[in-house]
Amino acid sequence: MKKLLAGILAATTLTVAAQQTQKPPLHGKNWMAITGKPLAATAGSMVFQQGGNAVDAACAMLAATCTMWDVLSWGGETQALIYNPRTQKVIAINAMGVAPTGATPEFFKAKGMNYPPEFGPLAATTPGTPGGLCFMLAEYGTLSLKEVLAPAMNLAAGYPIEAQTANSIERNKERIKQWPYSKQVFLTHAGPGREAPEAGEIFKQEDLLNTLRKMVEAEQQALKSGKDRKQAIYAAYDRFYKGDIADEFVRGVQEQGGLITKADLANWKPIAEEPLHVNYKGIDVYKLQQWTQGPVLLQALNILENFDLKTMGYNSARYIHTLYQAMNLSFADRDFYYGDPAFSPVSPIKGLLSKDYAKLRAAQIRFDKNDANAGPGDPYPFEGKTNPYLSLLKSRGYSINDTSRTRGGFMPTHDSRQTAFNSEAEALYQDRLWRGTTSVEAADKDGWVVSITPSGGWLPACIAGKTGVGMSQRMQSFVLDSAQNPFNVVAPGKRPRVTLTPSLAMKDGKPWLSFAVQGGDTQDQNLLQFFLNMAEFGMTVQEATEAANINTNQLWLSLGGNKEADRKPRPGHLLLQSSTPEWVRKELRAMGYTLSFEERTSGPINAIWFDRKHGSFWGGSSNHGEDYGIGW
Repeated sequence: MKKLLAGILAATTLTVAAQQTQKPPLHGKNWMAITGKPLAATAGSMVFQQGGNAVDAACAMLAATCTMWDVLSWGGETQALIYNPRTQKVIAINAMGVAPTGATPEFFKAKGMNYPPEFGPLAATTPGTPGGLCFMLAEYGTLSLKEVLAPAMNLAAGYPIEAQTANSIERNKERIKQWPYSKQVFLTHAGPGREAPEAGEIFKQEDLLNTLRKMVEAEQQALKSGKDRKQAIYAAYDRFYKGDIADEFVRGVQEQGGLITKADLANWKPIAEEPLHVNYKGIDVYKLQQWTQGPVLLQALNILENFDLKTMGYNSARYIHTLYQAMNLSFADRDFYYGDPAFSPVSPIKGLLSKDYAKLRAAQIRFDKNDANAGPGDPYPFEGKTNPYLSLLKSRGYSINDTSRTRGGFMPTHDSRQTAFNSEAEALYQDRLWRGTTSVEAADKDGWVVSITPSGGWLPACIAGKTGVGMSQRMQSFVLDSAQNPFNVVAPGKRPRVTLTPSLAMKDGKPWLSFAVQGGDTQDQNLLQFFLNMAEFGMTVQEATEAANINTNQLWLSLGGNKEADRKPRPGHLLLQSSTPEWVRKELRAMGYTLSFEERTSGPINAIWFDRKHGSFWGGSSNHGEDYGIGW
């Protein structure tokens, strides 16, 4: 009997370990290239085959995805983490644009707005992606800009457009018609019926191609004059931000009612900064600074480290409840404390990432029901300071650092009002919650690793003049009232607190996992669970990308909607995967959750896992979209 039982258990273990995935895992020993479009992954592979390193390939994929409008364009923003094997350090790249001259709370309030707008010229920060790409390539790449932009320029000259992008153009054509340069580029069949390109049609972008040619011309002229590779790439950078490309970009912005000036472009620059990180059970997890939502994942890991998640069981009711509560506490801190650290006041990030603060937050979790009143804590004592916003928090009804199981009043009354959502409103809310971006993951045999979450300028995008460059829409992530978040109030030259959040994890001083995901406020929710799927439950990287996620709606939305009611938290609203067992649903409903279900509950996750035992790469690219990878 014991032998039979042992055999059954062994067979069960084998079955779990060999679980079939909908997409095969990727394998490689020389390099790995993964991103949001198959053709863009091909661009990365082309650059690798030319002898480029992971930074070169990542820049090629970034350029290609922007050119293909993979929910971003060239006028958007780029956030990256790079592992440099020479220094054995993780570098954070901040290529987020800034609010332009004249972008003040008073300006937007005078127009009757509660937030900067979702679309159009007034939604635009300065473009960050061209500068971010040039900066990464010049400082950490090996190839020329001409070589790295060649695939993107080929695509701009004409490529067979996919159904996803073509149909997005058609759905958004009425808004696109408001902007003359966007209309010229996107609506290739003006008139009755379908006006967007058809799937498979050769989509040409002559203005964008001309812009990219100008950048390459500047580089090549600099090389001919005796400049070195790095200086030549920065000559291309200067032509975009200070030369004739900048002139046309600014003219096109201002003609359509935007604020960006030539000085705004010239004064902006990308930044290499220190990443933030925490250690979770021997794994160092790296994120960008608190001008992104990335520290949410780090805070959540610190909280969850206080619980035995593995014993709870993957996606059991108790596990889901614990995740939900930890995420809510972390997002509540994000919603009040995160913002651009280059501006005063500076977020108390040391306290927010303190292990002792996390223990206090963990003690606030109640296990009998959802805490609809979970709100921000007070991290200041954990960095030896006094919170200057206690009176503001208390005036809003928050009860700070209270570990009472019966506490209440964490959320101000206007936040906790319940609204009846019809199906149209629900669809719009979910679109804002998940609103996309893309991701780029690359690694090579020499040890370079790159994780990028670029975004901005998604469809429907307003194109700036004859540049072919779609403007960012990231201004909408600012707030206009310090009562909501004193660290993220719009100001000229300031970066908004964004959802964009690439990730790198190190183990024993070496890269262990590189990962990122498409989405808005769901990004660090999805990535937290993806990481735990591997770190706690032993899933392979492909299994983890496809595994069921949960989503919390108990947070302030970062994107979309110009009314407070469009963005306010929805306590207890929980999205589950459709196959969630009935007994789990029953337990969660008993805890006070309002459940909804989808077949797929995360954006497309892309990741690379480093197999130290065999000296190879495992790539994962989820089955949730067009994302694709190539390894060799």
